[in-house]
Amino acid sequence: MTSRYLDFRLALGIPLALMAALLLIDPAPLDFALANLFYEPGQGFIGRHSFWLEDILHDRAKQAVIVVGVLAIVGFVLSLLPTRLRAWRRPLGYLVLALGLSTSVVTPLKALTGMHCPWSLSEFGGQEQFTPLLAERAPTAKPGRCWPGGHASAGFSLLALFFVLRDRRPRAARVALAVALGLGSLFSLGRMLQGAHFLSHNVWTLLIDWVICLVTYRLVLYRAPAVHSADARLVMGGQLQ
Repeated sequence: MTSRYLDFRLALGIPLALMAALLLIDPAPLDFALANLFYEPGQGFIGRHSFWLEDILHDRAKQAVIVVGVLAIVGFVLSLLPTRLRAWRRPLGYLVLALGLSTSVVTPLKALTGMHCPWSLSEFGGQEQFTPLLAERAPTAKPGRCWPGGHASAGFSLLALFFVLRDRRPRAARVALAVALGLGSLFSLGRMLQGAHFLSHNVWTLLIDWVICLVTYRLVLYRAPAVHSADARLVMGGQLQ
């Protein structure tokens, strides 16, 4: 099955350019300005102990995303058998792989970067000193584990559903894209209200998950449309003459 045309130069180049911008332009002023909106001196972040933000939007919502991942695994296993899902074997395999990579990359990156959460910083009632992403961490007995955003990744990992559906169900793919971006943004906002992440942490998470889902799609699912393949051959033939 051929795929709908996708300009990978733009689809990959834009998020990579945004990553470079986040490294070149310090996002800390905006991060702190937004965090201060959610922080009350002497009391802490307004959502730190919220039942809805912690138990519902964090714990239960993450469990719902885990269910999606489990269903993807079950579907892929069934696609290996003589069932109706055989036609979806490759897309389901992609879904399992993309979801797995998007979520599993978070823990090692947290350990590698050692970024602290806003609630741990001295500016917000904590004990730790803030340092930028690429800077050397200040000495501490408790390294941070807050970059990228784990909960945001649970939502943005569903971008994989967009790529699964874009060649077979374009309309459903657009809905999946909106749902993934909406859930990821909602999860991000919830954790910002709790003081668990800065805005830039969650933007990085979105960009990382998009790149993972896109590159995996290119390697596993994408089949260049015949018209573009023919055009490419003609261009190459003209260059060889």
